[in-house]
Amino acid sequence: MLPLYPEIKPYARHMVEVGDTHQIYVDESGTAEGIPVLFVHAGPGSGCEYDSRCFFNPEKYRIILFDQRGAGRSTPHGDLTNNTTTKLVEDIEKIREFLNIDRWMLLGGGFGALLSLVYAETHPGSVLSLVMRGTFLGRESDIKWLYQDGASRFYPDHWEDFVAPIPESERGDLVTAYKKLLDEPNELARMAAAKAFSRWEADCSTIHPNTRLIKHMINPHRARARSKIGLHYFVNGCFVEENQIINNIEAIQNIPGIIVHGRYDMMCPLDNAFALHEVWPISQLFIVREAGHSATEPALIDALIRATRDMSLRFEADFGV
Repeated sequence: MLPLYPEIKPYARHMVEVGDTHQIYVDESGTAEGIPVLFVHAGPGSGCEYDSRCFFNPEKYRIILFDQRGAGRSTPHGDLTNNTTTKLVEDIEKIREFLNIDRWMLLGGGFGALLSLVYAETHPGSVLSLVMRGTFLGRESDIKWLYQDGASRFYPDHWEDFVAPIPESERGDLVTAYKKLLDEPNELARMAAAKAFSRWEADCSTIHPNTRLIKHMINPHRARARSKIGLHYFVNGCFVEENQIINNIEAIQNIPGIIVHGRYDMMCPLDNAFALHEVWPISQLFIVREAGHSATEPALIDALIRATRDMSLRFEADFGV
């Protein structure tokens, strides 16, 4: 299997003013004249990871990372002010203009796939290509699968821990109940809820238990932002219309795409990827055996490295790399 590329440091870092009190952290690495690619992190609320740059050949790509509103190194941390999918799309376009990029490729996973697709459908002229991992379409059924009834049947032991902070009378709508709990004035109760929410996602995201990933996701600083921003999005249907991505797919019919999806993805079931590929025939769908949702899984790393390699071969002549 192909591994990640070696870790590299950015050659430039920026704080981009996007209004609404928000400053967005952006960094660039790889080859300044290479194929521009934007890594769109999952979440919402997660921020980029130390290895987010490592899915791209640094000799071929101009690698751009950014932390979405309120996430990671963007400020104010955890802020929900005008924090919507529409605003995130506007932020991405402002970053493109700030960096003086004509068109770029996007790689997104989970919610990052949703955001990349909404951006591409809104600004198709700005997009070279798309690579999607663990596609999430943001439909009501997709949210309920993970947070109400679906994944719970595959992980009943972890589900018990997830619902434990919520009174039985409020378990008919766990997303709303968790949002209410995270608004409690008691800091200890809020922190316990944030960790339980993030731990559930960590437990569902890999085939084999990943202690490092679990520890990373329940880190208090990360868990607080991830749960606060995530629940803000989920109680509002991710701020997209029902089936919006599928309904607007005509906008990206001529944009090449590679869809990578773990067969045993319990966070974003495979039918998300199938529904997308069915209406986007120019795309390629690769079902990854022995993989779940997390981009930390070796089989998904291999598939994503192959996808970015294939995309670089498609565009390298245009950028002279």
